[in-house]
Amino acid sequence: MTKDTKTKKDETKKKDEVKKIDKKEEIIEQAEQKEQSPLISAIELLLIIIFIAVVLILFPGTVVWNIVVLLLILTLLIFVHEFGHFITAKMSGVHVYEFALGMGPKVLGFKRKNDPTLYSLRALPIGGYCQMAGEEGEDDSSLPKDKFMCNKSKIQRVVILVAGVTMNFITAFILLFCIGLAWGSTEQRSYIGGVEEDSVAYEAGIKAGDKIVACNGYKVSTWDKLSVVTSLKNKNDYFEYTIEHADGKTENYKLIPGEYVSFDDKNIRITEENTKEKILEEYNKKEDEVAITKMIGIKAPSEKLTGFMNAIRYAGIKFANIVVMMLMIIWGLFTGKIGLSALSGPVGMYTVIGTAAKYGFANLIYLAAYLSINLGVLNILPFPAFDGGRVLFVGIEAITRKKVNPNIEGMFHTIGFILLMILMLVITFHDILRFF
Repeated sequence: MTKDTKTKKDETKKKDEVKKIDKKEEIIEQAEQKEQSPLISAIELLLIIIFIAVVLILFPGTVVWNIVVLLLILTLLIFVHEFGHFITAKMSGVHVYEFALGMGPKVLGFKRKNDPTLYSLRALPIGGYCQMAGEEGEDDSSLPKDKFMCNKSKIQRVVILVAGVTMNFITAFILLFCIGLAWGSTEQRSYIGGVEEDSVAYEAGIKAGDKIVACNGYKVSTWDKLSVVTSLKNKNDYFEYTIEHADGKTENYKLIPGEYVSFDDKNIRITEENTKEKILEEYNKKEDEVAITKMIGIKAPSEKLTGFMNAIRYAGIKFANIVVMMLMIIWGLFTGKIGLSALSGPVGMYTVIGTAAKYGFANLIYLAAYLSINLGVLNILPFPAFDGGRVLFVGIEAITRKKVNPNIEGMFHTIGFILLMILMLVITFHDILRFF
């Protein structure tokens, strides 16, 4: 074979490859054009917006309203999470196939000039996604190798992976700051704002202004942490409190919670003389109209703090408190001190939306902030299928100085995803049981 013949064959081969790529792109573009006309897409989008607006305005407090609000909150939180991955992937030179808002059939889609990414709006308002090249190995032979995420430096990959969590944390802080600025905030530290008369705390001599510094062996500095500590399984029928009084003196207390009949913002203590039956008869209540609760009789401060700096302080402390609470709950699940029944899935979250809405818009914003932190903390855990699990594999590569087989890593993430789905089903089952 002559040199000229070989050169011609190489050129012909290159032309054939270019034609194949062009043909492939042409087929993709034709499929996208045939998928849906712009007019139908616009009509569908308009109908979705009208439906959401009608439900939010005309049907507050209904089942449909709760579901729509929950989906909107989750969509916002997942969108900002995926946007974190998207923006850092673009900055790192990773090829992004698609950045979508929502799931399901595509309603609208477009590409910007000199940008290969498809920006789309999907029909179902449930989250969104950022589809990057090379998340689990080189997945497109037509792309240059430096466009795959798996071929980027370890630092770049970690930045892309943790960017979603970072965006969730930033979103939560902003939402909490808005609450503190618009509605004011209360004291977050574990000072006692009030003591119920005729309660065990009152009888023990605990007073408003005292500070709780420990409970059941756990150091406590905020009311949020105290609420988690008191929810942990306790083998004793009493709680051990360490109280710092206003004069600086510290005392330890063993307090057995009192039983109360609770209804209509009233808490009536049950005693040998004032039995549950007498309370029901006195207030003309039936058993299914009241709740039996156990309380120590201490209250958090209720004074409102306003202003920019108090809002910043509130957002910072509350953010840290929720993160600590989440980590304590996760640890409690592993150690058995908290049962699965304490968790909520989609069904439980739906009921929480209804409860939060009854107490005003600020509570819905707080719930969104709480869920955003929840999403961030869970995703950063070093568990397969989570962002933290993917970071773990990058760490393994850094230690072994060898690339992990994409198939093996993919298998681990698949197993992790299946386990998460099983856990979600169990939690959802518990949520449904609460209705009966």
